[in-house]
Amino acid sequence: MVQASIALTGILRAHKAWLEKAEGGRRADLRGVTLNDEDLHGAMLKCAILTGATMLDSNLSSADLSGAQMDGGDFERSNFAGADLTGSDLSGANFAGAWLSNAALSEASIRKACFRRSKLSRTQMLEVNIAESSFRECDAKSVNCHQSRLFEADWSESDLTQAQFYHTRLQACRFTSVLAEGMIFTGSKLDHCDFTRAQLEDVRFLRTELVQCSFHDCRLVHADFRDAKLRGSAFTRAMLDGARFGNAQITMADFRGASLRGAREMTADMLSQSLTDHRTILPNGSQGPYRKFSGAERIR
Repeated sequence: MVQASIALTGILRAHKAWLEKAEGGRRADLRGVTLNDEDLHGAMLKCAILTGATMLDSNLSSADLSGAQMDGGDFERSNFAGADLTGSDLSGANFAGAWLSNAALSEASIRKACFRRSKLSRTQMLEVNIAESSFRECDAKSVNCHQSRLFEADWSESDLTQAQFYHTRLQACRFTSVLAEGMIFTGSKLDHCDFTRAQLEDVRFLRTELVQCSFHDCRLVHADFRDAKLRGSAFTRAMLDGARFGNAQITMADFRGASLRGAREMTADMLSQSLTDHRTILPNGSQGPYRKFSGAERIR
C-alpha cells in the first residue's frame, strides 16, 4: 500500500505538470487499476484516464475530474461530494451508493451507468446526456437537471423533492413511486414517461408538453399545469385536488377515477375532450362523467 501511494503521488505530480504543459509532464493513465480506500480529496485529475478503474470506498471529495474518462469504472460507495465531473464520460460506470452531493456533472455523458442509492442532493447536472441508466432509490433532493436529455432513465423510488428539470427533454423515463413535492418541469417535454404512484404535490408543469405519460394513482394535489399541453396522458385514480389548468391544452387525457375536486381554471372544452367516468370527482365536487353545460367545471 505504501509503494502504491508513492507511485500514485508521482502520477498525480506528473499529471499536474502535463496540464500545465510543463517539462516532464505526463497524462495520468489509470485505466484498469484498483485503488480502493484511497484518499484523493481535492486531487487534480482533470482529463485523466480512469477507464475501467476500480475505486471502491475511496475519497474523491472536491477532486477535479472534469473531462475525465471514467467509462466502465467501478466507484461504488466512493465520496465525490463537491467534486467536479463536468464534461466527463461516465458511460457504463458504477456509482451505486456513491456520495455526489454538491458535485458538478454538467455536460457529462451518462449511458448505461448505475447510480442506484447514490446521494445526489444539490448536484448540478446541466446539459447532461443520460441514456439507459439507473438512478433508483437515490436521494436527489434539489438536484438541478436543466436543459438535459434523458432517455430511459429510471428514477423509481427516489427522493426528488424540490428537484429542478427546466427545459429538459425526457423520453421513456420512469419516476414510479418517487417523492417529488415541489419538483419543477417548467418548459420541458415528457414523452411516454411513467409516474405511477408518485407523490407530486405542488409540482410545476408550466408550459410543459406531456405526451402519453402515465400518472396512475398519483398524488398531484395543487400541481400546476398552466399553459401545458396534455396529449393522451393518463391520470386514472390520480388525486388532482386544487390543481391549476389555466390555458392548458388537453387532448384525450384520461381522468377516469380521478379526483379533480377544486381544480382551478378547467373549462368545459377541456373536460369534454377528456375521458371521465362515474368514479371521477369533478371540480365542483360532483361525480362524473362530465356532461357539457352541466357547469361541473366551476368550483362551488
